[in-house]
Amino acid sequence: MILRSGRGRCGCSSGFRDISCQATRSSVRMFSVLKERVGEILLPGDEFCCGPQDTLPLTDSGKSERLVAGPGLRRSGDRLLVSRSGVLRHKEPNKFWIESQQRRYVPAKGETVIGVVTAKSSDVFKVDIGGSEAASLSYLAFEGATKRNRPNVQVGDLLLAQLVVANKDMEPELVCIDGSGRANGMGVFGTGGLLIKVSLGLVRRLLAPRSDLRADLEQLFPCELVVGMNGRVWVRAGAVQQTLVLANLLQSCDAMTAPQRQQLFRRLQQGAF
Repeated sequence: MILRSGRGRCGCSSGFRDISCQATRSSVRMFSVLKERVGEILLPGDEFCCGPQDTLPLTDSGKSERLVAGPGLRRSGDRLLVSRSGVLRHKEPNKFWIESQQRRYVPAKGETVIGVVTAKSSDVFKVDIGGSEAASLSYLAFEGATKRNRPNVQVGDLLLAQLVVANKDMEPELVCIDGSGRANGMGVFGTGGLLIKVSLGLVRRLLAPRSDLRADLEQLFPCELVVGMNGRVWVRAGAVQQTLVLANLLQSCDAMTAPQRQQLFRRLQQGAF
């Protein structure tokens, strides 16, 4: 850490201040610039720089917090670069990302994904999660699993799992338990349903706390949805015909505006299928 003598303009009370004070002010200024552009379409190569008049705090209390650059954004010093085309989104308090129609999945630690078991050996399963390489899953990474009590997992089974290792230099690793050792909904599933592939942007719309798309689907007929952050959605309804209708709707919603989707859903509610 580099120390400099004297009181900083950021208000440090110590006799010394470090260069992190400048980084904090930079994040605060960058935050206000990004807030003004939320909802706009950005293109690769666009960049955000800290302006001299951007002095809004990151939170209402004025407490400084580090700005979090999500998918589609990359930090480079005092600049924030856009690496993919799409709409700028914001999640309180300080996370920004680019929402796009990307279909290629890049594994990220902590995300819940739907995988297909492609191979099994004595101690690990190989799982296809749609990334550049298969992920590994230990047979002990299931609730209640021991050396004597192995999980009943077969090649071709669908799994809902969480990524615990995901970086460019290591093979992705999955678990089917949370921090307390409970399955919490993860594990083998998929009996009687249909697995489809959608864009990563549609997945985030489905997982939003107040998702209009999910509310519209629930009004059609009772159904079950399992959504993975890797762009895979498993759907099951009371009848095969209804399951196929839901699958076609989800795949069509990628290219529809909200009014177009609502008009289609009204026609379906009137029995036009």
